[in-house]
Amino acid sequence: MKQSRLENIIYLAVWGLLFAVPLLSLYVRTVSDTHIGFNWTEVLIVWRHFAVYLLLFLVHNFLLAPLLVHKHKRITYFVSVTAILVAFMVYKYNCRPERVEHKPPMERPLPPPSTKAGDREGRKPPFRHFRPPFKGDAKPPFNGDWEGHDAPPPIVFFGEREILAIVLLILMFAANLGIKNYIRSRDDRKRLVELEKQNLEQQLEYLRYQINPHFFMNTLNNIHALVEFDPVKAQEMIVELSKMMRFVLYEGNKQSVPLSRELDFIRHYVTLMQLRYTERVRITLNLPQETPERQIPPLVLITFIENAFKHGVSYQRESFIEVTVMVENETLRFSCHNSKADRPNEEKGGVGLANVRRRLDLIYGEKYRLSIKDKPDAYHVELYLPLV
Repeated sequence: MKQSRLENIIYLAVWGLLFAVPLLSLYVRTVSDTHIGFNWTEVLIVWRHFAVYLLLFLVHNFLLAPLLVHKHKRITYFVSVTAILVAFMVYKYNCRPERVEHKPPMERPLPPPSTKAGDREGRKPPFRHFRPPFKGDAKPPFNGDWEGHDAPPPIVFFGEREILAIVLLILMFAANLGIKNYIRSRDDRKRLVELEKQNLEQQLEYLRYQINPHFFMNTLNNIHALVEFDPVKAQEMIVELSKMMRFVLYEGNKQSVPLSRELDFIRHYVTLMQLRYTERVRITLNLPQETPERQIPPLVLITFIENAFKHGVSYQRESFIEVTVMVENETLRFSCHNSKADRPNEEKGGVGLANVRRRLDLIYGEKYRLSIKDKPDAYHVELYLPLV
C-alpha cells in the first residue's frame, strides 16, 4: 500500500523539526552568551541518536505497520515489534557509559603499640583500643563481611536513560500506527462517499441502457410467441422477468446483496436471453448448488454477461457463451468465456468495462483480481472477489 501525500508530509514535518531542534538550541545559546561558540560536534552527537530512532521508524512505517493496519496480521506484527525492542535494548546497553566500580570502605588501621614505661608496667593507654567513629554513624569497621555495612549497589542493566529510550520508541511506534489508522479511516470515508455516488450513477446507467426498451420488447415478443404453443412456459417467463425487475429496482441501489440473490438474477437473465436465440447459440450456465451466506455488490457480474450476449452472438455461424461461478475458500471465482461475432450487436447496453473496473477499485482496492483476454475468435473474462 502506498502512503498518502498527507501522511508523507506529516512525517517529513515532524522529523525535520526534530533534527532542527539541536541547531536552534545551540544557536540560542550562542546568541545569549557570546563566550559560547557554535560547536557542530554537539549537534552531530544528538543527530546520531536521532538517526537510530529514524531508522527504526522507517522499518516500522514501511514494513511492520502495514502488517497490522492493512493486512491485519497481529501476531506477526507484535512478534516483529518485540524483536526490534529487544534488539534496541541490547544496543542501548552496549552503548551505555562504563560504570565506576564500587569499592568497599577501607578499615582504618589501629595506632601502633606504645613503648612508654607506663605501658611496660601493664598500664593500658586510653587510646590503644580507641577507633574513631565512622562519619555519620557508629558502624564497626569493614572486615571483608558486608554485614552491618551498606552493601554495594546492585548491577542494573537498564537505568533511567535506557527505560526512557524504550518508552520513547514505543510511543513513536504508537504514534505511527495512530497516524496510519487516521489516514486510512479518512480515505475510507472518502471512498464510501464516492462509492455511494458511483453506485447511484451505475444504477441510473443500468436502468437506462442495460434493461432498455429494446430488451423488454424482444423479451415480451418471445413470451408472446410462447403463449400460443406453450402457455405454461410463457407464464414462467413472465414470473422470471418480474423477479428480475424487482431485483433491479429494489436491490440494485444497495452497497451489497446476498450472493444467492445475485446468482438468481443471473439465472433469470440468462433464461430470458435464451428465448431470443436458436440452438446455434450454445449457452452454458454453471452456478453453485449451495450458496454460502455472503455478500456481494449488486449488478457487477451481469455486466460481463451482458457484454458476452452483445458481442459474442453471431447469426451466421455457431456461437457459444459459457458462464461459471464458483466459491472457493471465501473467494468467488467468476468466469465468462464467449465467441466473438463477425458483426457485433450494435444496440447500446451495459455500463462498460471501465466503469466496472472503477467500481471494483472503489469497493475492493487491491483485494480483487480481474483478467481479460481478448483473442481473435474468443473473449475470456476471469474475476476473483473476496466474499464478506
